[in-house]
Amino acid sequence: MNQGQADTNQTEERSAGGEERPDRELVAEILSKDRKATAEFVTRYADHVYAYVRRRLIPRTDLVEDLVQEVFLAAWESLDKFRGDSSLRNWLLGIARHKVEDHYRRRLRELQLEEEEESLESEPVSAHDLEEALAERQAGELTREVLSILPETYSVVLLWRYWENRSLSDIAVQTGRTEKAIERLLARARQQFKKRWYEQQSSR
Repeated sequence: MNQGQADTNQTEERSAGGEERPDRELVAEILSKDRKATAEFVTRYADHVYAYVRRRLIPRTDLVEDLVQEVFLAAWESLDKFRGDSSLRNWLLGIARHKVEDHYRRRLRELQLEEEEESLESEPVSAHDLEEALAERQAGELTREVLSILPETYSVVLLWRYWENRSLSDIAVQTGRTEKAIERLLARARQQFKKRWYEQQSSR
């Protein structure tokens, strides 16, 4: 048996046994135009990327599939730069994070931000409590419900600020808005989130 036949047999045995190829090996085979490796790449990581993106696009879940496709296209275009410093999964999620933030940036630029002052409730909304609510996995279903009924401007700025842990100055720079405008928008978004949260809780 020659070396080529041995390598082929080893690959078939590995696939039959259900073993996953190491990240670097999988990448090398994708770059060599191996269709099975490409299919394995998508199968292995599509659910991770989909879940990551979907949580961060509420309420625009209709855009999830398109954004996931963008993530994989960007990954294929830069796959030759993968060096294995992190896992392939983490590398992909890093691309997904950039794509999500690109989405946030576009939406906040496109959506009309209300610059006028609005009367704010006398009771301040705790940013700490809100951050806990957004991050709390046990309250995940309720959080998603609330975010889905908020105006998109509010849901986007809340997700960007608390799920992605971006500062007001970062968001302001990325959207071309003043930091004060983003601060006012975030204050209104927190108030609406709190109001809808209690409404949803009381209706259960």
